[in-house]
Amino acid sequence: MATDELLNQLRKYFGHAYFRSGQQEIIQDVMNGRDVLGILPTGVGKSLCFQLPALLNKGVTIVISPLISLMVDQVKQLKAKGFKAVIALNSFMDLKERSKELKQLDKYRLIYLSPELLQNPRVTLELKKLHVQLFVVDEAHCISQWGHEFRTDYLKLSQKIAELGNPPVLALSATATPEVQKDIKQQLDKPDMTSHINQMDKPNMSFSVEQFLYPEDKAKRIISIAHQKRTPTMIYFSSRSAAEQLAEELTNALEQRVAFYHGGMENMDRLLVQQQFMKDELDIICCTSAFGMGVDKPNIRRVIHYHFPAQIESFIQEIGRAGRDCQPCASLVLHTPNDQVLPQLLLEKEVPREEDVRRVFSWLSQNSKLPSDEEMLEKMNLSESQWNFLKFHLEHVQIIINGEVRQEDKLEAFRPEIVKRLNKRWKYKNQKYKQMLDWVLHKGCRRDRLYMPFQKGTAKPVVECCDYCGFSIDDLDIQKDSCNDSENFSSWKDRLDAVFLQESING
Repeated sequence: MATDELLNQLRKYFGHAYFRSGQQEIIQDVMNGRDVLGILPTGVGKSLCFQLPALLNKGVTIVISPLISLMVDQVKQLKAKGFKAVIALNSFMDLKERSKELKQLDKYRLIYLSPELLQNPRVTLELKKLHVQLFVVDEAHCISQWGHEFRTDYLKLSQKIAELGNPPVLALSATATPEVQKDIKQQLDKPDMTSHINQMDKPNMSFSVEQFLYPEDKAKRIISIAHQKRTPTMIYFSSRSAAEQLAEELTNALEQRVAFYHGGMENMDRLLVQQQFMKDELDIICCTSAFGMGVDKPNIRRVIHYHFPAQIESFIQEIGRAGRDCQPCASLVLHTPNDQVLPQLLLEKEVPREEDVRRVFSWLSQNSKLPSDEEMLEKMNLSESQWNFLKFHLEHVQIIINGEVRQEDKLEAFRPEIVKRLNKRWKYKNQKYKQMLDWVLHKGCRRDRLYMPFQKGTAKPVVECCDYCGFSIDDLDIQKDSCNDSENFSSWKDRLDAVFLQESING
């Protein structure tokens, strides 16, 4: 499709006068039927790269998304624009509702679902009846970040792509080193994907790391910062209890609206907190990494890390939620000497040890049928991630098939191989952690060091750079104006015309 025609379609459906950096090249390759890997910075609008083709294509676009809240938000936004032929299949649906929707999937043009739900035989059966024209993996870095132990169904996507007739694949992410890009292509079995790699840094973000002796000093500092200027703020923790505790302290110390968010909460409670934050009904949210992916809130000004994450990709994802309106924003990491302990403890719960492998293999040699995953975790004293790692590799070599132990005679022969794989994973995880810690302790320019593994050089910042270059978060210039007004419809009539046009397309 010609550039002028694409721009016309962009304005017609989304009200934007132009593409942002990187979008047009990806969309043109997608429309030409190519497999594409697209790396775009957070806030640029990755979802447009498949939403516009979904509107223009005659077939169905399937989007694999990691979080229910992310799917729900994108579906809501599309329906608000007048695009009704979109659905998110997820665990919030009761079985009766999901069964009903599965029988009428042919009325949808854009279908969101998780990698786990894609493995459901009934879902696969119904999807195979459709003409799938594009298969999208949104937040594709999750294949590397989560796929190897936490959510191993990410590693089975290539099999499902083949079952759906090998449609063109679009993988999108905001953070992927060359190593992760290679892993994405390998796991999707698409080694010849066309790559569009764009600069990841945010010229409107300033960086700062502050050192403290004790955790209570962090709380005092956050209260001091929040007192200065009231503005949407995210505070990240590695501990659920610490998030809850600080949320209570901030509520008592400030006349501001504060809430916590983590994976231990009920789904509806999490959705409520997210929606309140999105609607400016909350000022500060104390959260774990469970919050944030796909949160497209333009006016977040501060992202504070009470604990730093175990890898730099996660850090870049989390700070990328600030300043999406292009106005000044800041990242602040608060660090104490004991902060290194928690990431190491979390890492030990993710990847099994050699003695765990020995224990599992001993049990398998004496049993022919697996119990439920919950029972296996208890019997083997493993975390969910540790068992997922082992189970995936045992299924991959067909020692476990449909919950039954096969080829018992090959168990001992395979054990050294799985030990080799987990040692490789341990090494990888520790390297990522060290990379993040080195950045926190770095004595030079933080911007240059942060993006060094991902790209050559950085854009010149339009704000103060970092604490090494003289920045303090106390100096953050809080503004409310958005730089994206030029992308909106020029009048309500233009918006109304587009909605009516979209209704005719869907109707």
